[in-house]
Amino acid sequence: MISVRRSGDRFRGGDGAAGIESRHSFSFGTFYDPDHLRFGPILACNEERLAPGAGFEEHPHSHTEIVTWVVEGELTHRDSAGHATVVRPGDVQHLSAASGVRHVERNDGESPLTFLQMWLAPLEPGGDPSYTTVPGIADSTPYALPEAGAMLHVRRLAGDERTAVPDAPRVYVHVVRGGVALGDEELAAGDAARISGETGLELVAGGAPAELLMWELPD
Repeated sequence: MISVRRSGDRFRGGDGAAGIESRHSFSFGTFYDPDHLRFGPILACNEERLAPGAGFEEHPHSHTEIVTWVVEGELTHRDSAGHATVVRPGDVQHLSAASGVRHVERNDGESPLTFLQMWLAPLEPGGDPSYTTVPGIADSTPYALPEAGAMLHVRRLAGDERTAVPDAPRVYVHVVRGGVALGDEELAAGDAARISGETGLELVAGGAPAELLMWELPD
């Protein structure tokens, strides 16, 4: 089964007065949609747009695997475990909240910031928090998230290039930029596809380059 969620159908939240614009693909915070609660271990896929100087001040998380992908701009991260980094486009950031951690995410740069943040449920609760960044992850290099039994695939396709969709029980595809075809479906930037129980699928870029995030997920 393939279910497509269009960019324009996402719930728009945030705080415009504070320079924060959010687009939620799943139920999140005060937004509740019984048809979009989660997909496998994926609990959230939020696109956040922060104006220069805007951000999320220190707040807690627990029992959540948080993966962040910067689309444009620079994201400043600080957490209660002592990590302080600047995350740029092409970097994978992974915060394992485990038994509990607090963090800050801000746009301390002079340009607008757009990033995707994806929350996954761990297979087991508890443990010690951890933090990892992979600077400039290469195309087709998978990033394993064993805490959630998941694998992230980053693909940057040239025009008309094809890539296989993993033959997994579930796959979540998010188009970061450009456009791709998935069978008879055309996916544009911000669109996502939830794939269950399918094999032998391909994604085909249009005439321009495309960037995709694909989650290979357990049943």
